[in-house]
Parts: sequence; structure tokens; C-alpha cells
Amino acid sequence: MNSFWTKIVIQTTLRNRNKKKYSSFDLAKGYREFLITVKRQFKDFILITIGIFSASFGFKGFLLTNHFIDGGATGISLLISAITDIPLYLLIIGVNIPFIILAFNVVGKQFAIKTALAITGLSIVLATVTFPNVTNDNLLVAVFGGFFLGAGIGFAIRGSAVIDGTEVLAIYLSRKYGTTIGDIIIAINIVIFGAAAYFLGVEIALYSMITYLAASKTLDFIVEGIEEYIGVTIVSSHSEEIRQMIINTMGRGVTVYSGKRGYGKRGETKEVEIIYTVITRLELSKLNTEIEKIEPTAFVVMNSVKDTKGGMTKKRPLKH
Repeated sequence: MNSFWTKIVIQTTLRNRNKKKYSSFDLAKGYREFLITVKRQFKDFILITIGIFSASFGFKGFLLTNHFIDGGATGISLLISAITDIPLYLLIIGVNIPFIILAFNVVGKQFAIKTALAITGLSIVLATVTFPNVTNDNLLVAVFGGFFLGAGIGFAIRGSAVIDGTEVLAIYLSRKYGTTIGDIIIAINIVIFGAAAYFLGVEIALYSMITYLAASKTLDFIVEGIEEYIGVTIVSSHSEEIRQMIINTMGRGVTVYSGKRGYGKRGETKEVEIIYTVITRLELSKLNTEIEKIEPTAFVVMNSVKDTKGGMTKKRPLKH
């Protein structure tokens, strides 16, 4: 903590604050926030890397040699590659560019950057890494190709990124037209599999639907459904600081309840403010990190919310 370079790192973490001199408390708090941020980014990097290699194995070990496709942006890329013989690694980037731009406006800058890096990493692995062709059995290709592809997408989402941009488009359209994200994804995939039946044949389209179902169920297993909102209840002794963070950093609305917290053998109670907010699953990792920076021991309860109406469920633009 007393070394020159450690102080430089801490002061860089605190650079957005208006103080010219930092107390020992500020330096210690800044150092802890820096470690939390580094730990979170490293964890996201590992998850995204696992996702990239899992999806690549699904592509090259199963789907490509049999011309099976999946839904979403990866399905579009596989379909065009099967029709035109354009390398898949180029199509993965080309098809997802509009979704990356949309992610910048819909979800946020950090998410868009991570997504761009994840998709670029997937393209590089597809172009440079060789995977064995595991099997030519159509049913096994459909099931296990979908499994590894879905796992790859799921791990990338757990790392706060996506390697298939269709979810971003679905989130945007659901906010604009008030429909559910699941319905939009189904509509997009109906068009994709219809095109597959026309260009590749009905049998391949049917096997591709099995691939999509396997990928979808695997994805749900890993991230428990990207289309759901998450209701978060927070009990903390730093409730005001957490409330300001949710409003100013997350761009979300909050509801504050007055309550009592019980603890100890005698059941002593203490007055406390209970915070409730609703966020998307893509924002959950960031919220947990920000809460940990303020109070690592805060009591946080999360539950799935199927639908919302009114309030600040749409993320408002923040002023910088």
C-alpha cells in the first residue's frame, strides 16, 4: 500500500473524484475497488474465452461438415456460408456488426466493447484452430452441435457479452413495441429455418431445428433465460449510497422501503431502509460488482420477474 506504483494505481481508480489529496481511507477504499474490478474483469475474460472455444467446437466439430444451422445471427452466418462458401469466420463478424452497434445504444458501451471482442475472438479461433470432426451421424450432430454452441453463447453471456447478437435486437424491439423477447426470437428463427428449408432442404431444416432446441435448452440451463427481468432486494447499512449508485451508475429506478432488520440471539431489531430495483440479466453482473464495492456484506435477494409495466424498466441515458 505504501509503494509508489500502488498509490499511482489507486489514484487512477479515484481519478473521477474531485479531491486533490487522498486520505488513507480513500486510498484503502480505492485499492479495494480496484481489486474487485480486476477480479470481475478477469472472471468475465475466462467465461468469454470458454464460451468462444465451446462455440467453435460446436461449429467445426459438428455443424459445418453437415451444413446444419442454428437460430439467430449464428444461424444466418451458417446459412450464408453453406450457400455461398464464404468462410464462416468472416460472416460471424459481418453479420454481427449491426448488432454490436445496436448493443452500444441499447445496453451500453462496456457491453458493446466486450461483445465486439468476444465475436472477434470467436472469428479468430474459427480461422486458426483445428477441431476434429466428431461424428457424421445427423442426430448426434444436431444434438451435440447445439449443446456446445448453446453452452458457448451461455458462458459468453455470463461474462457480460454475447457472441450472437439476436438477443440484443430482441431486447430493442421488445422495448420499442412492447412484445416479449421470446416472441421476437421465435419470429426471427421462423424466417431463418424457412430459408434453410428452401435453400438446403427440408430434412436439413428439421435437423437444424433440433440443433436450435438443444442450443436453446443449454443456454437456458447456463444463464436461466436472458429474456427475464431480475428483481433485486438489497438490505444494507449503506442504503443511500447504494440508491445513488443504482440511479446514477446503473440508470435504473429504485423503490425504498422502511423496515426492521433482526439479528442476534435475543432478536434485536434495527431500523433499516430496504432497496428494491428491477434490472435485466445482462446488468446483473455489473450491479453485484458495484454493490460489493460499497458493502461486500450487504444482504441481496434476486428473483426472476416474468414481465413489468410502468416505472423505469427502460434504461435511461446517463449524462457524462
